[in-house]
Amino acid sequence: MAGHEVINRPFSDVHRMGNKVVATLLHDPTVEGLDVALYMDGSASMENAYGPRGILAKLAPVKNQVEPQMQWMLEYLANKDRDGKVRVTYWASGDGTQLEMVGDLTGPQAKGYRFPGPRSYGKATVMLPVLRDFVAHIKQQVGEGAKRGLAVIITDSQINDAHDVTAYATQVAKEIASGRLPRINFVFMGVGEHVDEEQMEEISHTTYPGVGHLWCHRHADRMEEMAELVAVLVDETMTVAAGGTVYDDKGAVLKTYEGRLPAVLEFDIPPECKRFTLEVAGQRFDQPVPEEHEDEDHHDEDEDEKPQAAPPPAAAPSHSRRGHRH
Repeated sequence: MAGHEVINRPFSDVHRMGNKVVATLLHDPTVEGLDVALYMDGSASMENAYGPRGILAKLAPVKNQVEPQMQWMLEYLANKDRDGKVRVTYWASGDGTQLEMVGDLTGPQAKGYRFPGPRSYGKATVMLPVLRDFVAHIKQQVGEGAKRGLAVIITDSQINDAHDVTAYATQVAKEIASGRLPRINFVFMGVGEHVDEEQMEEISHTTYPGVGHLWCHRHADRMEEMAELVAVLVDETMTVAAGGTVYDDKGAVLKTYEGRLPAVLEFDIPPECKRFTLEVAGQRFDQPVPEEHEDEDHHDEDEDEKPQAAPPPAAAPSHSRRGHRH
């Protein structure tokens, strides 16, 4: 009967064990239609953070500091995206203006994905191509159901074209205000001691008529702090509803989630319950309850594979969160 089970969005997997249901979310429904992209600095100053490549990566004691942070961020961001896939790109490669597309990655793919750095480390850090790329991407995705865009941009150095970035962001804001573009937000993360915080603040503090702020930013002292701070910033920027409520097929409340909605929902249902409803931000999502899985060992394996809400490696202490929302 499992082959006839119906899994409705935003769920990617639903299991029943006795009177317990475990439902995994494909994406976070608190922000409807969100399309997410992640741009990772590929300039020459990042080379040491990525560490040696090829056979040297196996021989050298230096480890890739970026990879575990990228894996954790992507798993987190994929849960925010409307189709569970994040557009991932290295930027500032080659002559500093080039982009190297990694691909559209899901959360499960991110867990073991390798991030050795760009093919060619950049000679400058030019951000305008990132903004142009993301706007073009969002325009294309509107036809596929995108209603809002979020670009996470990470750098460890000073931006070489801050004036051009500000000018282009002004044009983007005009298109948003006129309805030609959906709402877009840029999350700007600086990492390390060579970041120009004054420059980041100047870009991020700008407000635009009819739109308000497009940017928000943070500065992480160390690469190991990056993933946690990105998650904090995205939560502050994108969350439009706190938690959600699960109802049974008779309208009785099964469970209430306060605060951020987790990626995996677990709740008990009455024996005769045939479907449940998740209500989030005024939206209701109905889901039939599948037949019970008799293989408890299989359930244990599923539990091991569930997305985890644990902090990234070497999570930053709260007192290290510097910078501003806008």
